[in-house]
Amino acid sequence: MQNGTHFSQYGRSAALGFALGLLLFCLPLTQVGDGTRTGEEPSLSAAPVPSARQPLSAEEKLDESRTVRVLLADGTVEEQTMADYLWRVVAAEMPASFEPAALSAQAVCARTYTLYKSGSGRHENADVCTSSACCQAYIHPTDAAAKWGEQAAANGEKISAAIADTDGVIATYEGAPIQAVFFSSSTGRTEAAVAVWGGDFPYLVSVDSPEGAEVPDYTTTVTLTAEEVRGRTLALYPQAELDGDEAGWIGDVVYTDSGRVASLTVGGVPLTGGEARALFSLRSTCFAVAHGEGGFTFTVTGYGHGVGLSQYGANAMARAGAGWRDILTHYYTGVTLEKGWQ
Repeated sequence: MQNGTHFSQYGRSAALGFALGLLLFCLPLTQVGDGTRTGEEPSLSAAPVPSARQPLSAEEKLDESRTVRVLLADGTVEEQTMADYLWRVVAAEMPASFEPAALSAQAVCARTYTLYKSGSGRHENADVCTSSACCQAYIHPTDAAAKWGEQAAANGEKISAAIADTDGVIATYEGAPIQAVFFSSSTGRTEAAVAVWGGDFPYLVSVDSPEGAEVPDYTTTVTLTAEEVRGRTLALYPQAELDGDEAGWIGDVVYTDSGRVASLTVGGVPLTGGEARALFSLRSTCFAVAHGEGGFTFTVTGYGHGVGLSQYGANAMARAGAGWRDILTHYYTGVTLEKGWQ
């Protein structure tokens, strides 16, 4: 793709060289408020292989020279530079109060994911949309400024710097842009993609993650009465048997190596941890459940699906002195950070 052309052109040519789909479970990936995504989990299919790169001059700014066609919430399509689009995504995806290196890592994730999604053909007349359930979260600068108040100028400059400092850089694995998935906060370790969605991606494996008590609502509880559990379960799984001793309704809990629920049964119906998370509206699959007089209490740690980059973990690494390259290569195992994909 030459500078200034749309990513959809890149996606059409790239798709001729590489086609591999992997169907995976869809659940809230995670943008609620600052730094947490909600929406569908990505379909972790292999990315298209980019076409040949062009030589770059030292002065060339790739994000300013590329354009992205963005499908807005009102149904219109707006052409933006990659730099402008990424600003809106990073401002929506991660708290601007985070460390510069964490924001830069988020910018690379956003750029990589944009390149991946633009080749998917999901939108007929656009490269990406502004829905976090489909592509990435998005906020207009005017809305961001209203949210930030007196910190608007400083926050905006931090995000602009994160994009400029990583200009044109994406994460690749074996020559293709990765699925740069991320989430809000982990539980000491991230989760492998294969444990959550069934797709074994070598760069999405379980790694240590340093965040903890500094994360807002790091540990939360959800209490549901027996009738609430019965009603929610039977609405989706009418074959469930929820009679007799309530204490035995939820059982057979199996955990992954990272401490998240891999599977359990509800009324004898086997569910994955992700299905249980959605059923009971929990913040993550790292939970324990106890039965008492008030019903069922779920104690939950962290927020999000747990795969890929942890935003609060990235911020903790940045505070400890890690650079954005260190953060990305830690959370995405074996990736290469490259500039200049055309």
